[in-house]
Amino acid sequence: MDSLEDKKRYYFSLAILGTLFFIFGLVSWVNSILVPYFKISCELHSEVQGYLANFAFYIAYLVMTIPASFLLRKAGFKRGVEYGLWFLALGAFLFIPAALRRSYNMFLLGLFTMGTGMAILQTAANPFVTIIGPLESAAKRISIMGICNKLAGILAPIIFASVVIHSSDKVIMDQVEAGALIGQAKDLALDQMVKHLIPPYLVLSVFLFIFGVLFYRSSIPDINPDKENKAPENSGEKKSILDYPYLVLGSIALFCHLGSQAVSINTIIGYAQGMGIDLLQAKVFPSFSLACILLGYLVGVVLIPKYLSQRKALIICTVSGLILSLLVTLTNGRACINGMDTEVSIWFLVLLGIPNSLIYAGIWPLAIHDLGRHTSLGSSILVMGLCANAVIPMIYAWLADTTGSLKTAYWILVPCFLYMFFYAVKGCEIENWKKSKTQ
Repeated sequence: MDSLEDKKRYYFSLAILGTLFFIFGLVSWVNSILVPYFKISCELHSEVQGYLANFAFYIAYLVMTIPASFLLRKAGFKRGVEYGLWFLALGAFLFIPAALRRSYNMFLLGLFTMGTGMAILQTAANPFVTIIGPLESAAKRISIMGICNKLAGILAPIIFASVVIHSSDKVIMDQVEAGALIGQAKDLALDQMVKHLIPPYLVLSVFLFIFGVLFYRSSIPDINPDKENKAPENSGEKKSILDYPYLVLGSIALFCHLGSQAVSINTIIGYAQGMGIDLLQAKVFPSFSLACILLGYLVGVVLIPKYLSQRKALIICTVSGLILSLLVTLTNGRACINGMDTEVSIWFLVLLGIPNSLIYAGIWPLAIHDLGRHTSLGSSILVMGLCANAVIPMIYAWLADTTGSLKTAYWILVPCFLYMFFYAVKGCEIENWKKSKTQ
C-alpha cells in the first residue's frame, strides 16, 4: 500500500468484505431461533429432527465447497461472489412455497441452497481477508470481519423474533405446547403462523440478488490466491495438498471450533427453554453469546499483533474454552440475572463466546500459510470445516435424546477444545508427516 490510491482500494475492499460478512451473520445465526420455531410450526417430535435444519444448511459446506473452489478458479473470485449471493437469494425464495405448504422438507431444501451459496462465498472471502495484507496481522483483519459477522448475529434472532413471531403467535405456541389446540384448529393456526416467514424472506431474497449484481459491478479488484500466497523460494511446493500437515490438522481444529461454537450458540435457546423460559425471552441468549464473541473480537483488534501474537492468543482461548466447557457441565445451582431465573451453567455457556471469538482468527492463518498454488484448494478444505455446524450439533442432539439431559450433552465440547489446544501448541508446527533423517 505505497500510494494513497492503494490505501483507498484496500479500505474499500475491506468495507465490501465487511458487508459480506455481515450478510453471512444475518443468514447463518438466525438458525439458532429457526430450530425451536420449526419444532413448533412444523410439529417436530425430537431434538434430532429439529437440528436437521442446521444439518441441511451446514452440510452444504462439506458437499459443495470443493465444487465451489473449481467454480471460483473458472469464473473468477469476483463473479463467484455474485453467484454465491444468487444462491443465497434462491434459498431464501424457497422459504415462500415452504411456508405456504408448511413443508419442513422444502424448508430444508431452501436451507441447503442457502448453505451452497455460503460455501461459495466463504471460499472466496476468507483467502481474500488473509492475503490482502501482512500475514502477521491476518488475525486482526479476520477479527474485524468477525465483528461484522457477529454484530449481524446479535441482531438476527432479535429481528427474526420481532418480524416473524407476532403476539398472536406466542398464544398459539403456548396452546400447542399445552395440548390445547388439536385437529383442524391446530393446523389452521400453525398455517397462519408460518406464513409470517414470507415477507422477510422475500425482501431478503430480492436484496441478496441485487447486492450480487452491485458487487460484481463494483471497483473491488478480483484476486488470485494461488499467486498471492506463494510458498517461500527455498521451501518448494509439495505435490499434494495432503502433504501439508499443518493444513490437514488445522482443518480438523477448525472443524472442532466451528462445531463447538455452533453447539454453544444454536442450542442455548433450547437449553433456556428446558429451564422454563419461554421462546420470546429465550431468544436473547444467542445475542448474549454473540455479544461476548464481539467483545473478544474487539480485544483481538486492540492486542493482535502489537501486544499479543495470534498464536499465543489461540493458546489462551483454547485453554479458557476448555475451562468454561467443564464449568458448563459440572456446575450446579441457580442465578437470577437480567430478570431470568436460570441455572448458572447457562451463563458459562454465554461466556464461552469470549474465547470462541479469536480461535477461528488464530487457526486460519496458521493453517493456510505458504500453500502456493494449493491455496484455493486449501481454503476450500478449511471452509469445509463449517460442516461441523451440521455434524456436532446433531451429535449434541443425539446425546440429549439418549441421556435425557441437555446439560450432559454439553460434554461434546470438552474433546473439541482439547484438540484445539493440541493444534495451538504443537499441530501448527508440523511441516512434514515424517521427520527428516537429519533430525
